[in-house]
Amino acid sequence: MNDNETQVLSEVVDSNIKLLTLKGERTRNSIGLAQYKAVRAEIVDAGNDPQIRAIILQGAGGFFSSGGNVSALKEGRNQPLSEVSRNTDALAAMILAIRHCPKPVIAAVEGGAAGLGLSLALSCDMIAASGSAKFTAAYVKIGLTPDGGATHFLSECLPRQLVSELCMLGRPASADRLYAAGAINMLTDDGEALNAALDLARACAVGASGAISVIKGEIAQAQVNGLAEQIELESRYINKARYGSEAGEGLQAFLEKRKPVFSPS
Repeated sequence: MNDNETQVLSEVVDSNIKLLTLKGERTRNSIGLAQYKAVRAEIVDAGNDPQIRAIILQGAGGFFSSGGNVSALKEGRNQPLSEVSRNTDALAAMILAIRHCPKPVIAAVEGGAAGLGLSLALSCDMIAASGSAKFTAAYVKIGLTPDGGATHFLSECLPRQLVSELCMLGRPASADRLYAAGAINMLTDDGEALNAALDLARACAVGASGAISVIKGEIAQAQVNGLAEQIELESRYINKARYGSEAGEGLQAFLEKRKPVFSPS
């Protein structure tokens, strides 16, 4: 990786929160094949680590991510489809790793998230964003179409008309507008998105990690299941959960009027 490429930095905060940072200020933390693989590997490892209870993804230098590097995209026009497909397959694997990770993944967005950076932020379970942040799906302005699940994630949380405006016209949406629409969980002063994301992660970290993992899967299935299928799914999992150690502690703590203490699952 040369000096112009974005690094994926990893550290553990509070002994149980994995913090991943995209660091490539020269390109506003643009990402490509190397970063897709690195982020995916970090997410998979954190998902399998019993000590990690939540994951935060942020960008360095006051900007989340500008998405794909435009110069690299132009160079890709000279590559065979098989090579281009290798990149998009790795991109898909990164996004799906975030969605399938059994731990909550939280985006801390400063400055903005553009193109694939928008997809990356929206793929997370929750978003904390600074008030001045802009969210842009401007693929159309360079003759391209969205990737990384952008239209899926946008359509989950926004009306079709707003999704059409963002994707067909490439206009940026303010953090205020997306917060009002319910796409952002916490709106902060500039420079405070990470602290807000840490608040969310710490709340998850003291929660019932087994139940949180199941809930994440249930929310994903709710996007495709009908009502009867979803009720059956929820019934199956709650019937299993009621006999588990987390429910034992949670129910006892409720009756004793104290906060439950959940162990890593």
